[in-house]
Amino acid sequence: MKGYVDDIDRATIENEDFRRVLYTGKNLQLVLMTLKPGEEIGEEVHEDRDQFFRIEEGRGTVHIDGEANEVEADFAVIVPAGARHNVVNSGEAPLRLYTLYGPPEHKDGVVHRDKGQAEADHDNDHWTGETSE
Repeated sequence: MKGYVDDIDRATIENEDFRRVLYTGKNLQLVLMTLKPGEEIGEEVHEDRDQFFRIEEGRGTVHIDGEANEVEADFAVIVPAGARHNVVNSGEAPLRLYTLYGPPEHKDGVVHRDKGQAEADHDNDHWTGETSE
């Protein structure tokens, strides 16, 4: 197995897609995200998985169970399984981040160019056990 090895800072900053799944293992998934100013991921709860966010560029607010947390470049956030959460770009520039799901959340290799495409594909992009290798 090869795993995933790359300059994650560069990959995250160069990403223009709302969501891009880079790597899916049996227990962990790496996903890039870019939110336009004013855009949000959308409030959600993952009952059976933890999630880690790393902010690379921009400013935003991460809501976890009703608590608003202001974030910017170099911030890390962990959302435990079962917590209601949302990420909102509250800045004037794109909010660029990567996230780790444990276990995976999305189908391996999924790319959603924008939030509209992600919402339209919502019922079809849940992880079903496939991995990157």
